[in-house]
Amino acid sequence: MLATYLTGDPTDRPPLLIVHGLFGSARNWNVIAKRLSDERQVIGVDMRNHGDSAFQPTHTYPDMAADLAQVITAHGGRADVLGHSMGGKAAMMLALTRPEMVNRLVVADIAPVAYGHSQSHLIDAMRAVDLSRVETRRDADDQLSAAVPEAGVRAFLLQSLDVKGKRWRLNHDVLDRDMGKATGWPEGVEGRFDGPVFMLSGAESDYVRPEYRDAIKGYFPKARFAKIPGAGHWLHADKPREFEAAVRAFLNA
Repeated sequence: MLATYLTGDPTDRPPLLIVHGLFGSARNWNVIAKRLSDERQVIGVDMRNHGDSAFQPTHTYPDMAADLAQVITAHGGRADVLGHSMGGKAAMMLALTRPEMVNRLVVADIAPVAYGHSQSHLIDAMRAVDLSRVETRRDADDQLSAAVPEAGVRAFLLQSLDVKGKRWRLNHDVLDRDMGKATGWPEGVEGRFDGPVFMLSGAESDYVRPEYRDAIKGYFPKARFAKIPGAGHWLHADKPREFEAAVRAFLNA
């Protein structure tokens, strides 16, 4: 099963499962998890090929949804689910294939469509770091800076670096090979989730465009849409208090 991290105690409410995005981990969500755990137990996971979860030979959304179903089964069989980016697609796939497991669904800044961009250049940058010369995170940051000029992106990637172990907690080979599957959306996906769905986006992000609404509504007829002003794709990091308030209001509606 995926590496799983529990915050807070079980209550009479469904637990909240938080699903991170590409190159992320459960630890990216520790602050949000802790704050939301005042009302329900929060389950964080490292997705396959990320963090402390097992490195697997594939990285597809049906596989990721099955992983999440296994976690929910181990924690009562039903949960509210919050997924960001890649994690949002995995959460949507779970809701479409195992709707009985999902109580309420929050999808953060992603749509069930194929995107044309690739993040393989970031994998190339991480692979290029000479780990034998890394004694501190700053050493790795200095090496990354030429290929990844954005300090925030470097800081995010470096959360997956095990400095003492001189290894990345990311399965670069499989993530690179299956990048098109991670940025895409499988063809022929059927099913419909009739439960409550909250499509929460960053107002400065273009990941959830108006032209995607028909596809979203086809899968999720009860989807509601909202944007957080001043937030980009990493909306939970850009505006954490606003993100938390919006998620909390939806879960408690």
